[in-house]
Formats: sequence, structure tokens, C-alpha cells
Amino acid sequence: MTITITAFKDSPDKGRGQARDMRVRWALEEVGQPYDVRLVSFAEMKEPAHLSLQPFGQIPTYEEGEVDLFESGAIVLHIAERYAGLLPKVPRGRARAIAWMFTALNTVEPPILELENAMFFERDKSWHPQRLPMVEDRIRRRLMTLSERLGDADWLDGAFSAGDLVMVGVLRRLKGSSLLAEQPRLFAYVARGEARPAFERAFAAQLAVFTGKQSVFE
Repeated sequence: MTITITAFKDSPDKGRGQARDMRVRWALEEVGQPYDVRLVSFAEMKEPAHLSLQPFGQIPTYEEGEVDLFESGAIVLHIAERYAGLLPKVPRGRARAIAWMFTALNTVEPPILELENAMFFERDKSWHPQRLPMVEDRIRRRLMTLSERLGDADWLDGAFSAGDLVMVGVLRRLKGSSLLAEQPRLFAYVARGEARPAFERAFAAQLAVFTGKQSVFE
């Protein structure tokens, strides 16, 4: 059955690959599964048809036959479990790849999102100059620990996995900041992820939405 995901009709990131449908597109490209994309406007995201798939009115969503999902992490995990290529076959490796997915979303991403909120929505607050360094320090501590864990390896635990896919997707949110550049190992780690052919195809598909070209990869 054809997989259908939803994405922004007018993405706030202007096609830079930051919207969370990017993670889903990348996962589908890694496992070699064709998919359709249904573009939704901000108004359509709040209508009953979309809210029945995503109760918080966000993207992406995922539909395949009787299966419908929301939340990018849950969708990537479903894809990784359904199709070969993103999870190791051995139980320990499989479990650790899943653990790294949750680490990316629950430990690394929250302070990064906090930084984005501080930069875009709190600049006019009197306490912004005091708060910003505190948020940046929290991110630095997370990145230092992650960098030490990665060491000189290419990927977090052996071969590339869904854990790396989600982690790279999270770290890419720092590309406009100097925080990632402060950690050369992580900077190179992200670059390795972006150099994967599947990532390049997914990025091109998301960028095509902004540039007005074909938005569906078959």
C-alpha cells in the first residue's frame, strides 16, 4: 500500500530541511520505500480532517493502509521496525538504536528547542540577556557528553541506524548557531549524515516544496 505523509504547504524553514517531515522522508529513503506527500496549510492543520490524524494540529502524519501515526519519532520507529535497514538484527543493537532515538528527542532536543524559543520569541523580554547564556550552557553540556560518547566513531553504536538518523536531525537545528561548530566531532557527524544519498534525496524532496517543483518522491 502507498505510504502518505503530510508536510507544510508553506514551511517556516524555507526549505532548509528543519521541518519534522524531513526525518520521516529520510527514513523512508533509507529503507527504499516510495511515498506520497500531502501538503497542508496552517489553516488546514487545524481542521477536523487533519486533527483526526494529529490531535495537536502539527505535521508530519503517516498513513499506510489501516495504520495512521503522528509524531516524527514514533513514525521513524514504525518505519524502522517494519522495513529493514535502520535497526540492527541483534537484540542488543536494536535496543540501543531505539534508546538513541529517545535520547535525541528527550535529552538533546529539548534545550535546543528552548534556545529557538529564546531567539525567536523572547528577544524583547527584559530577562532575555540573562536567560540566553543559561540555555546555551545547557546545550553545551549535552553536546560535550554526546561528543565524548561518539569519540572517533562514525556512528553512535556501530553501523548507521535510526538512532543516528534522529540524532543528526536534531543536531541540524543548531546549524545556524556556533554551538555545533564548537564540537568538531559532532560537526563531522552531522556532515556524514547529510552526505548519505538517502538524506540528499529527502532534502531535495522537502526543498522542492519551497521552490515549487515536484513535491512527491516515488
